[in-house]
Amino acid sequence: MDTHASTFPLIISVDDHTVEPATVWQDRLPEKYRGAGPRIVRAPVKEMTFLGGRFKPVMGAPGDDGPVGDWWVYEDLRRPLTRLDTAVGYDRDEIRLEVITYEQMRPGSYDVPARLADMDVNHVQSALCFPTFPRFCGQTFTEAKDHELGLLCVRAYNDWMVEEWCGPEAHGRLIPLTLIPLWDPELAAEEVRRNAARGVRAVAFSEIPPYLGLPSIHTDDWDPFLAACDETGTVVAMHIGSSSRMPSTSADAPPAVGSTITFANCCFSMVDWLMSGKFEQFPNLKVMYAEGQIGWIPYILERADVVWEENRGWGGVADKVHRPPSELFAEHVYGCFFDDAFGLRNLDAIGLNNVLYETDYPHSDSTWPKSREVGEAQMGHLEPEVVERIVRRNAIELLGLSDDGLWDGTR
Repeated sequence: MDTHASTFPLIISVDDHTVEPATVWQDRLPEKYRGAGPRIVRAPVKEMTFLGGRFKPVMGAPGDDGPVGDWWVYEDLRRPLTRLDTAVGYDRDEIRLEVITYEQMRPGSYDVPARLADMDVNHVQSALCFPTFPRFCGQTFTEAKDHELGLLCVRAYNDWMVEEWCGPEAHGRLIPLTLIPLWDPELAAEEVRRNAARGVRAVAFSEIPPYLGLPSIHTDDWDPFLAACDETGTVVAMHIGSSSRMPSTSADAPPAVGSTITFANCCFSMVDWLMSGKFEQFPNLKVMYAEGQIGWIPYILERADVVWEENRGWGGVADKVHRPPSELFAEHVYGCFFDDAFGLRNLDAIGLNNVLYETDYPHSDSTWPKSREVGEAQMGHLEPEVVERIVRRNAIELLGLSDDGLWDGTR
């Protein structure tokens, strides 16, 4: 572990990513499903665009001209690995939307020992990792035709996450984040409890489920799932893009537009939750917004309180939201950031206990290998005990880690 000369606390990142090894599902699915289950095929790309918040790749046929990459094939889905999935180690101006193979990515993207080595370089002790091929809340399996196979794929991913990615080789430094079958809240509750029994304290969920064709959280449909999270102390983790619709302004808006306003879905989602009544219905429930940043939060809380105070009579919340939204936020919601100097200058308006740190490895936005330097520059005005809480203590308490910041499946 690299601790040279710095007094900056060892980082616990609540938002990194894993690129799943090619054999995750082929090793774990029943034999009769392996031909239909997710598998890797090497093929050229015919065309690939990312406009208006929509990623549209088209796989070419063997022998076609075009760059060759590794593609996930699953039912009718053809999804390539891209440089944006794993961009660390490349100069920012060299990062393009292009297909790649496993050999062309940094091994820490998919290999546990290599990941730990890259964490050492970056002053990171522990990390919670979101998926890549399943997408950020497992919507790949929700959109599939065969939900019997989809459920097996969800469980196979979770078994790999707990037993291998976060297994003995990780020495407690990788923190499990599991998936649920989003199409069935009862099955989702079962999966939450199955994983909680082996020490998992975080589950991925969609920031805006109706964008996936699923019920909103204003319904009672999700109550079995939310009850399981409430009972087991499982945090509902929502990553930007977990609704499969990144914010944009037009179909021809360049990716830079969406990249600037990525926090918007988190903003909309947080207001949904604060006005849903679910935090009063499930008093132990906690939610976190990965990669949403935090600087926008103070105004939204101010506005939500005004609306609740002045408009709740006709606003549809008087019978279910009985306390100011800002109070509910303080008890139930966590914002996650990796580069937000403005938010750090306004911690008093956000809440010191509601802020978590992240590095976003291995994505193009990642601060790797300088997450410590970025943190030192942006938190230099804060007292050491405040920095300790942001960088470590809040995550330890939220995710049920050991006092020294490690995951122990027996806890």
